[in-house]
Amino acid sequence: MKLHPVFTAAFSASLLASVAPSAPSTGTPFTGNPPTATRPWAVHDQNRPQPKRIEPGTFSTPTQPGQPPSDAIVLFDGTEASLANWEMEPKNGKAGGPAKWILKDGAMECAAGTGVIRTKEHFGDCQLHVEWAAPAVVKGDSQGRGNSGIFLMGICEVQVLDSYHNPSYADGGANAVYAVSPPLANALRPPGEFQVVDIVFRRPIFKDSKLIEAGHVTVFCNGVIMQDGTPIIGENYNQVGWIPKVFPETGPLKFQDHGNPVRFRNIWYRPLPPRPIDGGTDGDLTAEATTAKRKEIAATVRADAAKLAANSTAQMLRLAESLVYENDPATNTTVEQLATAYAGGLKSLDSTALEAKKSEILSVTRAFHYLAKWTIVPATFGPKVALEQLAEKSGWNLPRK
Repeated sequence: MKLHPVFTAAFSASLLASVAPSAPSTGTPFTGNPPTATRPWAVHDQNRPQPKRIEPGTFSTPTQPGQPPSDAIVLFDGTEASLANWEMEPKNGKAGGPAKWILKDGAMECAAGTGVIRTKEHFGDCQLHVEWAAPAVVKGDSQGRGNSGIFLMGICEVQVLDSYHNPSYADGGANAVYAVSPPLANALRPPGEFQVVDIVFRRPIFKDSKLIEAGHVTVFCNGVIMQDGTPIIGENYNQVGWIPKVFPETGPLKFQDHGNPVRFRNIWYRPLPPRPIDGGTDGDLTAEATTAKRKEIAATVRADAAKLAANSTAQMLRLAESLVYENDPATNTTVEQLATAYAGGLKSLDSTALEAKKSEILSVTRAFHYLAKWTIVPATFGPKVALEQLAEKSGWNLPRK
């Protein structure tokens, strides 16, 4: 990673020390490109929230399920208690009742004729982990062999099929988005062994019953990519493909009863944050949402500045940083007053004292140069001009104009 040539490593270190002496080094202010009309964060923004820490899980093997990550919501872990998280799909307006699939050796097995099983919990965008195994004793061929289905939100089917040396139509093989998109590869293990499937799912977004952003699904099987952001625009049906359908915000996970004793184990998911179009705060937002977020960040930075020593250089710079997000008139006035007092106080110092404060002075000078470069303060901002003149007189290197 490289900083803009204007900013030296010494500047970065000294500015961080003066702006946030008690905080860890999570970024450097007055360096990266500032926020835009649709991006509330600056580049390398120290005020951008850090990702939460989770403990990773362990990988599964064909015979042994792995452990989910620490923040996963476990839907089935092989116990009778977790089977209670599931129910039979309702029919003809009547509740389906408790799950009737068979619990055996840490897996739940489809009991032919009982019907579709689904989670009691409803959820939407997610990272989903499912492990399934076709019967070790092979019976049937094509669609009649180890057939089931993973229905995301109960609507979009990712095919489950024993496709190990078992040709069928391409958009109906294991890991196909059924009747729509064939898998990119066939990486299935032999029948009887568990296939490890990881899915990243984003539902389509509708407004007033109109599609405003397609969903998409990415599928890995046994570590090999099968679907690469395949678009989702509705419900996929046998012999039809997509049928436009408005997705709700959440829905159950369903597994199909296709008459084959397919087994499932180690099922968990992690909710994904909403996309910007759905109220999320990462990526490009609407102008209105960006303005609101920038005001929120500016208020947080100003609140942090209030905790610093009154009228200190650190407080001045932190308040100046808040102007990057919101050019608040009152804050602008305060920064100008503090900066004018700072620059005026340097006039009484002799050359030895100025040299001792060189690093700090250049840090402040470059901060105001940054603000002027991005028109957050005018190029004629008095304290900036005064500090630049002082630096030039002292023979110090200044940022390029």
